[in-house]
Amino acid sequence: MSVSIDKQDRVAVVTIDNPPVNASSQAVRAGLLEAVAATEADADIDAVVLACAGRTFVAGADVREFDKPPVEPHLPDVIAAIESASKPWVAAIHGTALGGGLELAMGCHARIADAKARMGLPEVTLGLVPGAGGTVRLPRLVTAELALKMIAGGKPISAKAALEARLIDAIATGDLLEEAVALAVEQAAPRRTLGKAVVGAINADAFDKTASGLRRKARGQASIGAAIDAVERGLHLPADAALAEERATFLALKASDQARALRHIFFAERATLADPRAKQAPRPVTRIGVIGGGTMGAGIASACLMRGFHVMLIERDEASLEAGANRVRGTLDSSAKRGLLPDLDAVVARFGTATDYAALADADLVVEAVFEDMEVKKQVFAKLDTVTKPDAILATNTSYLDVNAIAAVLSDPSRAIGLHFFSPAHIMKLLEIVLPNAVSEDVVATAAKLSKSLGKIGVLSGVCDGFIGNRIMSAYRSEADRLLIDGATPEQVDTAMRDYGFPIGVFEMQDMAGLDIAWAMRKRRLAEGKITGPYIRMADRLCEMGRFGRKTGAGWYDYSDAGTQPSEVVMSIIAEERQAMGAEGSSFADADVMPRILGAMTREAEAVLAEGIARSADDIDVVMVNGYSFPRWKGGPMFAARINGG
Repeated sequence: MSVSIDKQDRVAVVTIDNPPVNASSQAVRAGLLEAVAATEADADIDAVVLACAGRTFVAGADVREFDKPPVEPHLPDVIAAIESASKPWVAAIHGTALGGGLELAMGCHARIADAKARMGLPEVTLGLVPGAGGTVRLPRLVTAELALKMIAGGKPISAKAALEARLIDAIATGDLLEEAVALAVEQAAPRRTLGKAVVGAINADAFDKTASGLRRKARGQASIGAAIDAVERGLHLPADAALAEERATFLALKASDQARALRHIFFAERATLADPRAKQAPRPVTRIGVIGGGTMGAGIASACLMRGFHVMLIERDEASLEAGANRVRGTLDSSAKRGLLPDLDAVVARFGTATDYAALADADLVVEAVFEDMEVKKQVFAKLDTVTKPDAILATNTSYLDVNAIAAVLSDPSRAIGLHFFSPAHIMKLLEIVLPNAVSEDVVATAAKLSKSLGKIGVLSGVCDGFIGNRIMSAYRSEADRLLIDGATPEQVDTAMRDYGFPIGVFEMQDMAGLDIAWAMRKRRLAEGKITGPYIRMADRLCEMGRFGRKTGAGWYDYSDAGTQPSEVVMSIIAEERQAMGAEGSSFADADVMPRILGAMTREAEAVLAEGIARSADDIDVVMVNGYSFPRWKGGPMFAARINGG
């Protein structure tokens, strides 16, 4: 049964058991209503504890039900029945109480949590607002500003923060269930949340400032603005009216394209490693080597250290090694200051450095993160072949190069794989796992496990120039160049992309990353005959002038203390290239920018899928959302095209 009742003297313990995360499915909702009726009718019961089996409290709704017709009983009715009960209900929270789970807990008359529990209302991440009273009950338990941050920001809070905010009544110091039963015995009568007044005086200025910041970050995501409005109604309207408005908003958003796209990504991210090769028994990995202490290598080393691995960083000389080690230490220090590393000394103790590859003799896995040059990478792999143990996995972090060619220098190519991290590597969620032809299945499984251990979303990719993401992005950048030839300006393209929901435009992004990086790739591809058709030289000409972007003070834009400015030099080059290509360069309509960009991305994505480089269209969407900041509420280029009838 999904819901059971057990008696401890005169306290009923109602337990939800719906693995893996005790989602509030129809069976759970029906079971809870029956439990309310049964406990109300039993004269030998004075109070009730609501608990959950397994590793967590209710971690949200059953998202699979969202695309189906709603089935009674609905969660708001279940919570109303619990809140209206004549006998006190106490929620015993462990793991996470999220979304409908926290709404259930707030419908109870008291709440106790274990010290590691986390609570939140993250519905905005699925394009929704709370739909079972969250926007009305939370402001009656915590301050208006915290309620706004939790509901429109979507981030959960710790048990300690929840206790300080009075969202919960206690943190268990021993057995959670025993202390919940004791708390239930202490309850003289139900304390109904909807019967409370809004917490404290509302600081309108602070509330409005927080709301304005959240609206700016929304970049077109409708649910965030709707959540802010719902919280305001919860603060100012009578409870019944606010509940009705909240439910109507929830149902309207649930049917929206944005919510469908976010649900699509939610499920797609959880299915990227469904490939049978990722399910094999992995090799043990505790010690990781990183070759190269530049931005990417230092980021990879930091990511591994922060997740409990021993890391040995290798550089070519002492000066480079010290610079790389300082980058790692800087990242760790910054993370510690933000509370992400409670024991910095223990993390640093697992970090070693060397200039001799022999220091990698006991490494279980080595990640190469040196300059993006085939011969350099082959030399590194040849050295690793002689110093590492035979079963050590050797990974390249190349962004574009042929992983098969790199693997071929090894005496055993089956232990080579591509691990394409995204910068900054300790923050970005995506990890492209690039599979060369000879790779062993247990190497694939180890890479899949590593991605989870690092908190990454691993996506399997075949070998091609740029793999899944960079190949699609090359098409996107090429189309942006063609837009300039056809009459658009860099600012026009970048503005259109920001309006669409990208955090940054294509030319702004190139300036931030450094134009010289893509220039080196283009020169290689030209030499290999991999670029066909008309070749637009604008970016090359900027690089030839030393305009590599922000780091040189000039790229597609000019940079100074006064800020970012359009460049007359760039406009002159664009005009010259238009003339050289026989283009008229007439004025370009703003509305025509994004269809061109999306069309180029979708066509390339379809080619990547047809060639078997990606396992599925869903994997492509996960790559574009998590690696390239494609607006999550658009779902990804493949899905965006389907939603819009493309």
